[in-house]
Amino acid sequence: METTTEEKQGRGQLTERIKQKSVELLGYEIEQRELRLMPYIQYEMVNNHRIDPNKINAEERKILSKWRTAGHIEGGASGLGITKEFWDIINEIIFLGYVDLID
Repeated sequence: METTTEEKQGRGQLTERIKQKSVELLGYEIEQRELRLMPYIQYEMVNNHRIDPNKINAEERKILSKWRTAGHIEGGASGLGITKEFWDIINEIIFLGYVDLID
């Protein structure tokens, strides 16, 4: 089975399709830092269920605060929780931000 590449996705690069998808799914256009924080959150949820405060900066803390206020996540260093809806959203955006699409 032969496949062709439709669109190349630079690893973690914020593209127009990601901006459009974030508006569709989150109601706002994400920025580069938010896109790059999502794989870290995904990894931590799968492996540790907590955020290592030494691995995030002040800008990322603001993003996490925004997600908490929106009800997407709860907790942090002592234990991280995430809604199923937000889990699905970040996985959709991670796919678009880190994977090349094929036919």
